Amino acid sequence: MSRDTPRIVSLLPSATEIVCALGLEDALLGVTHECDYPVAAVVGKPQLTASRISHQTMTSHEIDAAVRSQLDGHGSIYDLDEERLRALAPDLILTQELCEVCAVSYKTVEQAARMFEADVKVVSLEPNTIADIFANIRTVGELTNRATEAEELIRELTMRLDLLTLPLADIERRPRTLVLEWLEPPFAPGHWVPEQIALAGGDHTFGHAGAASRTTTAEEIRAYAPEVIVLAPCGYYAEDILRALLKTHLPEGWGELPAVRADNVWAVDATSYFSRPGPRVVDGAEILAHIIHPSIFGPPAEHQAVRVPRDLMNV
Repeated sequence: MSRDTPRIVSLLPSATEIVCALGLEDALLGVTHECDYPVAAVVGKPQLTASRISHQTMTSHEIDAAVRSQLDGHGSIYDLDEERLRALAPDLILTQELCEVCAVSYKTVEQAARMFEADVKVVSLEPNTIADIFANIRTVGELTNRATEAEELIRELTMRLDLLTLPLADIERRPRTLVLEWLEPPFAPGHWVPEQIALAGGDHTFGHAGAASRTTTAEEIRAYAPEVIVLAPCGYYAEDILRALLKTHLPEGWGELPAVRADNVWAVDATSYFSRPGPRVVDGAEILAHIIHPSIFGPPAEHQAVRVPRDLMNV
């Protein structure tokens, strides 16, 4: 690690992925309990956060209730190990203010940083769109003296999106595509996810690009009549989704939706490709293209998406 490279703590899994994509693994001092990629770079790094909820032991409905209870009471669902953070003595802390469900509170991080004897820069990454994600990559590059590497990464990601959209230029129709960002209650997609759908050749009008995801209703879903459904609840991997479905009450009329009747319901690694605003959102768009237009791109590989059996859906 060169002397002009800052000592970094990442309190955001997407920031960890950006740091590592820029070749700064050795400068990364500490991460969150959710930072799991790239595996070789994060294993063994000090974990500075812990969650008060569990995707493994709680249902989708229970998690939603617990999150709302904590945040409505102005609490947090995360704990920050402030003593360990100070002991690491970073020069740069990467965090966010966008969503208190996604990471430890920015105010908590800022307050902890004030107790440092040395100056430490706390930078909040606030992406709402894919363009914002690319801008965040550029920002991290500038902060870490990796501007050239950041621009090269952005060029590569942009090229992949261009290659994705070229075969879709002449498609006659875009299938109605519903990506659910939570199961119970169901959440319509927001932020960059509608963009991912559009880039993959799907109709993205059920979501709101650049805006927060929102709760939706059985009536809205039935009226939309999705032809493709992708289950991508925030923080879940595909195996988590399949396990959670057994205890999830899906919206009324689910069994009659065109996508369900056609066995066109899919579970994906939301954590890897949809929830985190990092380089792998491009992978997410590519996965959606395989799901939505298999005749053009081929069906998704098993590691990309899993077709959900009807007997797992409580309809």
